[in-house]
Amino acid sequence: MSNEYSFQFKDVHELRAFLNDEVVTTTEAIQLIGCSRQNLKQLVDHGTLVPIKQTPRERLFLKSDVLNYKMKRK
Repeated sequence: MSNEYSFQFKDVHELRAFLNDEVVTTTEAIQLIGCSRQNLKQLVDHGTLVPIKQTPRERLFLKSDVLNYKMKRK
């Protein structure tokens, strides 16, 4: 699902709005897809969903990537 994106923001307010509207956490991704945390981890491990940022405690995903996966799954 690795897509190449290019984003440009006029100012920090536009960036914050984008992050608020278009970036989801692990918990939000699980809710959108309707899967378990373990299933989401498997999707990441297999490269099906690629987080845009990963820390030891959290993964962030583009909402569009999560929704695209959900649509393909149906």
